[in-house]
Amino acid sequence: MAVIKDTRREGGLQRWFRETRSELRKVVWPTREEALRLTRVVILISVAMGALLGAIDLLLNTLYGLLAG
Repeated sequence: MAVIKDTRREGGLQRWFRETRSELRKVVWPTREEALRLTRVVILISVAMGALLGAIDLLLNTLYGLLAG
């Protein structure tokens, strides 16, 4: 009967770093211009959503105030 060696724990951390490094080399990183453009889009959408949710909150609070008081 052959003894099966448990290799899961041997070199696990080194293997993880090696595989992570290998995967990071495959990534297509955005150019500086792309990163700046996408950052602006995220900020614009965040501000717009914040304003929309703020307006909805104000409307609902006003309606609640009228109905409750």
